[in-house]
Amino acid sequence: MSRLPLHALQGFVAAARMGNLSRAAESLNLTVSALSHQMRGLEARLGQQLLVRKSRGVGLTPDGQRLLERIGPHLDAIGQALQPFAARHDNRLAVSATPSMASAWLVPRLGGFLAAHPQVEISLQSTESVVDFSRETQIVAALRIGLGQWPGVVSEHLFDEWLVPMASPALVERMGGLQARPLGEWPLLGDPDGQWERWFETFGVQPPARYAAVFDDSESHHRAALDGVGVALGRVTRARLLLDSGQLVMLTGQRLKARYSHWLVYPPEAATHRGLQAFRTWLHEEAAEHVGHTEREAPA
Repeated sequence: MSRLPLHALQGFVAAARMGNLSRAAESLNLTVSALSHQMRGLEARLGQQLLVRKSRGVGLTPDGQRLLERIGPHLDAIGQALQPFAARHDNRLAVSATPSMASAWLVPRLGGFLAAHPQVEISLQSTESVVDFSRETQIVAALRIGLGQWPGVVSEHLFDEWLVPMASPALVERMGGLQARPLGEWPLLGDPDGQWERWFETFGVQPPARYAAVFDDSESHHRAALDGVGVALGRVTRARLLLDSGQLVMLTGQRLKARYSHWLVYPPEAATHRGLQAFRTWLHEEAAEHVGHTEREAPA
């Protein structure tokens, strides 16, 4: 067999690890069609199917898994060996964030940073996956939610997350106003993580006999509240734009601190990146403003 092209093997490893051709293509500065063409060519040369297309990305066949296990570590070693020789672009800043954090909190503020730092080119990668900086070396920093205890990275606390009962104005009107009934008599939207149970225990509120509906993801939970289905124990950061626009209102001034907080994380070697330094300073300023806004807005 003739020697396999290195770029095709790199594309295969990226697609296999990310499970998504679009994100893999973006990380390699390719179009999705170009990466797909590489994968078809690689499969043809090996005579084996490596990837399986799924409704939400791609998976590996047994042959694909074996190939990944054999070549993945070698490509990682090559990347690490070349790292000291890689050109550094301090005016380019690739940042990873979850889709909800990006759309609800970071993106609405990002114009201010770009206006103050026009020399910095931001590349925002929205993904639910936790970034492995040792492999995805083009990403300089990430916004994560958790306990801040990730090995091998610098973790800087931005702000805590708070849970507050919130509903649409239409539902509040149907129920007769904010103070018309005890919270346990409202149609509450349950969640599988037991956050409402923590709320009832913390504030001594009588729980409902049953929930109006239960959702297993934050997006559906907030969407149902927006549509007037019931009351969500919503994440203030996730619902920020909906609260500011009046599409959702808080039912009480009582807030429950979520188990996880928001953090800026980056590998230690990125600390001297001038673009990150500017972004880090700006981000902490925005976080402080967000905390002050959150503390002032809750009704008594």
